[in-house]
Amino acid sequence: MNIKNIKRSRLLIALAVLVVVAIVAFVALRPKGEEPAKKEAAKSGMPARPALTVTVAAPEDTELVVNLPANGNIAAWQEASVGSEASGLRLAEVRVNVGDVVKKGQVLATFSAESVQADQAQAKAALVEAQATASDAAGNAARARTLQATGALSQQQINQYITAEQTAKARVEAAKASLAAQQVRVQNTKVLAPDDGVVSSRTATVGSVVTAGTELFRLIRQGRLEWRAEVTASELGRIAVGTPATVTGASGAQVRGKVRSMAPTVDPQTRNALVYVDLPGALEGGSSLKAGMFASGDFELGRSSAKTVPQASIVPRDGFNHVLVLQPDQRVVAVKVETGRRVGDRVEIKGELPKDAKVVVQGAGFLNDGDLVRVVDPRAAGAANGSAAK
Repeated sequence: MNIKNIKRSRLLIALAVLVVVAIVAFVALRPKGEEPAKKEAAKSGMPARPALTVTVAAPEDTELVVNLPANGNIAAWQEASVGSEASGLRLAEVRVNVGDVVKKGQVLATFSAESVQADQAQAKAALVEAQATASDAAGNAARARTLQATGALSQQQINQYITAEQTAKARVEAAKASLAAQQVRVQNTKVLAPDDGVVSSRTATVGSVVTAGTELFRLIRQGRLEWRAEVTASELGRIAVGTPATVTGASGAQVRGKVRSMAPTVDPQTRNALVYVDLPGALEGGSSLKAGMFASGDFELGRSSAKTVPQASIVPRDGFNHVLVLQPDQRVVAVKVETGRRVGDRVEIKGELPKDAKVVVQGAGFLNDGDLVRVVDPRAAGAANGSAAK
């Protein structure tokens, strides 16, 4: 190897060393010039930005109703079976249908009355005939009594006239009874409502010939329904006659009532007792509660004071309910709570919250534990939301 080649090799080695040194210097100096903006902001003393603008409220003491929930069936208070008292007559007209409201004495249906009216006319004629015979017999008996002292008639003949008079009077009474029976038959050609109520079923068919005692209609007496709630034996002692109750049907319709009575026995199979709750006006105003429905309800046992918060402050997460409590440093802390009764837009909180706690209301569902917030007055927040909506 000559001197010229040696010099060229040394020069290449020197250049390689310079390149390596330059790369190391570049890598070492690069992080100092590219730090995240967040670190630069922290070094410069800039304050952190709030995650959300919220409103807060303090828990309030609210008087709530103490309820006892129960389930049961809706049933008619009493039902009236309306049947036929006439036998062998053809049903000529049916004037009501299921669901109609009827008054006591209202005509529900009529039977063909021609044959009964003919029998009534015959009974009237028989009565007139009996009365004429009785009048004649009475005259004969009167004359016989007049001649009794003269001896013109024997005692046997006088007795015959008196007996004929009594027999004629008896026939008049029998004719009157027969006429009364025919008049009752004529009245029975009209089927009348035995009480005010609502027609719940109808089996009457025009043209049918029915026998006496056949049921034609069924009425819910006085339009009254009742809720037959099933209550456990241990809870039965908490309910008394007159206790208010609110019944909720399958459609969500609610009707208020009062306990009328309680069953004197407990079912040995279910260990439940029936509590009968009157539901006045349940069939009026198009209510969706109907006899035979299953319904839930609550007995109002009294009132008690409880801590409540706005419903909007309850945040459900991971299968539990939470409230976000505002801290002095304007950050929020998620606190797991157990909810209870509800009244309006407020919810009972069971357990204890920190003293003088304030919970986030508006915006609670968008926050996480430890978030920084900016608190504003609820009225200002409402005005801002209204302006944004416009």
